Amino acid sequence: MAKTKLGLELPTDPRWVNLTEKSLEDILTDHAYCEQKAATSGISLITNYPDRAELVDEISPIVAEEWGHFRMVVKELRKRNLTLGYQRKDLYVNALIKFQEKGGSKEDRLLEKLLTFALIEARSCERFRLLSINLKEPDLQKFYHHFMVSEAGHYKLFLKLAKLYFDEDRVKARWQEYLEFEAEMIKGLEVRGDRMH
Repeated sequence: MAKTKLGLELPTDPRWVNLTEKSLEDILTDHAYCEQKAATSGISLITNYPDRAELVDEISPIVAEEWGHFRMVVKELRKRNLTLGYQRKDLYVNALIKFQEKGGSKEDRLLEKLLTFALIEARSCERFRLLSINLKEPDLQKFYHHFMVSEAGHYKLFLKLAKLYFDEDRVKARWQEYLEFEAEMIKGLEVRGDRMH
């Protein structure tokens, strides 16, 4: 299978969009918590690496943006008389965290975090694009187009920061390992319409 425009090794199964339409409350709930976790992860990066001026300056507005996205998704739920459900275990993100190289220096861990976040944003962008194109409801198409554009920018930013702080060849090699791992992991995950990933 050909890579996606974002360089992902495996495109999302087309059945995923059809399934999301059947469980809109669940997918919006999961989406809301993805935005909340993205904001929290950004705060964590800043508090762990406050000496990295570029990181602090670049990530700070993303934290505000991701929290704004959480509020947008909750507003969309309310508009539809739906309820924000409880957060579920994120098998996709947990698998990526397990794949991170453990040990090493604090700097080594920064590279792993930046690449993990870049990959989550890339996959989210790819899925938001699918929703913006394939959902039947025009308002939801516009809603998800907004998120697609935003996630594309975040994905590029995390890779840019990785290349700023680390040798580019090292970043490229490790990024390829992440892409290959993620493709195999996606193959093993059940296609579910109530999860963003």
